[in-house]
Amino acid sequence: MTTDAATRDVRVGPDGLPRCAWVGDDPEYRRYHDEEWGRPLHGDRALFEKMSLEGFQAGLSWITILRKRPRFREVFAGFEPDAVAAFGPEDVERLLADPGTIRNRAKIEATIGNAALVAVMAEGELDALLWSFAPDPPQHRPTTFADVPAVTAESTAMSKTLRARGFRFVGPTTMYALMQSAGMVDDHVVGCWRAA
Repeated sequence: MTTDAATRDVRVGPDGLPRCAWVGDDPEYRRYHDEEWGRPLHGDRALFEKMSLEGFQAGLSWITILRKRPRFREVFAGFEPDAVAAFGPEDVERLLADPGTIRNRAKIEATIGNAALVAVMAEGELDALLWSFAPDPPQHRPTTFADVPAVTAESTAMSKTLRARGFRFVGPTTMYALMQSAGMVDDHVVGCWRAA
């Protein structure tokens, strides 16, 4: 860390470890940063869950989603695509009435519709499709948050491909957040203990 901007973008936590400053003081954010964000994630169910949660996050903070994730998993059948694809109108109403999640009809219906698309894919197909857009390493390590894009050519291509297949709430910014969350890209800033 050689600049003031870089110093502002890394913060030492109560355990003495320097982390990306967006983590702040929240223990759940710290756990997520240390154990999930930027680590490669595979599996259709796991990636469908991330895709769904990123869609629900649109317009909200990620910590809101993290805090509600256990309830999301309960009411969305563990994000098993076959189970979610079978949800009907009564399930939509049930989900709209649940204060433990995000009560947004369009996002709920998109998650169910997206599940139906995943359910007809071959096993491993969603994983392979999403990971086909991961940029080839080595990747430029961001020095500051200003170096971290909101959208990339890869996330735009992923979004376009998913939309062409009928997926919803998969815009380029949301898909870049998915790429970060699922470790397709690693945007831990220089100075963070997780920066490779």
